[in-house]
Amino acid sequence: MGGAPGTSTEALPFDVIDLTPTTIAAYRQPVAIDRPSTTSSLSAGGRVAVAPGDAIKVRIFEPYEGSIFPTIQKPGADFGVQRVTDDGTIKIPFVGTVRVAGLDLSQIERRIADQLAGKAQDPQVIVEFVADRTHTVMVSGDVKNPGRISILEGVRSVVEAINRAGGPAGSAAPGGGVGAAQVEVVVRRQGQVILTAQFSELLAGGDIGIQKGDEIVVRPNSRLYTVLGAVAKSGNVEMNSRNVTLLEALGQVGGLNDIRANKTGVYLFRMGDLQTNPTARARVFRLDLMQPVSIFVAQQFGMQPRDVIYVTNAPLYEYDKVLRSIYSTFSLYGVVRSSGTVALPSAF
Repeated sequence: MGGAPGTSTEALPFDVIDLTPTTIAAYRQPVAIDRPSTTSSLSAGGRVAVAPGDAIKVRIFEPYEGSIFPTIQKPGADFGVQRVTDDGTIKIPFVGTVRVAGLDLSQIERRIADQLAGKAQDPQVIVEFVADRTHTVMVSGDVKNPGRISILEGVRSVVEAINRAGGPAGSAAPGGGVGAAQVEVVVRRQGQVILTAQFSELLAGGDIGIQKGDEIVVRPNSRLYTVLGAVAKSGNVEMNSRNVTLLEALGQVGGLNDIRANKTGVYLFRMGDLQTNPTARARVFRLDLMQPVSIFVAQQFGMQPRDVIYVTNAPLYEYDKVLRSIYSTFSLYGVVRSSGTVALPSAF
């Protein structure tokens, strides 16, 4: 014969796990160690190719007096701003049409010098960016100065781009703004999401390099857990640090209520990861704080956003509630004597 209905967790939509020194290994809070940023080796002076829409300035000098172009000691070799056309070319007096799309600045300088062969003596060409229209990333959302950021200004990574946009807007309020742990960053590249992370994770070494055309969205994403039941102060609590343990979570609400709490009945409810694994089962973790070792277990158990902690009432407290209810009921129909007994009316 099978067991009584409800005694097996196989029939329930969740697993019940007792938190012990043995089972805690799979749920231990990872050590919060900042790792070296992967962007430390990125160069701000890498090859940057010119594209249609960019604006560049071209200057040409010659080393000898009396030539077409002035020497470097004299002004007048500046041909002004050259806008790269849709077909990727610019036009320069005495040089003609120069195809520049796809070339970096040094390659453009060499191409102009080559086209001046036979027209000028040892020409010296200098090409600079004036207005960058294509080598930008878009930073939008909850930042102080949303807009396009040029990567030609030495911006190499997602964090640098957000900082160049003024940083997360919510952190501006002294003492009242959201922390880095409450801000989410999404990076899209060529229409695909390549990164979704908390801003605090990027600051801890998870930063990545950016490319022109990237979209960076900064948005509030409160990481909360809920504490209910026999605690000093129930409610929702923000996870303001990257790593929060179960013991710290209970401490944030003032701990267990000494009179009401059942120290053997501390439960944590965690939904399965339904977004990435629709078949994932929810889990209920049970902790017995009457065991001294449970303090160490709670110190190692890592909290996750949307976790729910529920502390049950002690059996004696529930028994006391019943007695108080009975006492209140009889006090409506009878007379409560000073001795604590109840004198019932004759109708009873």
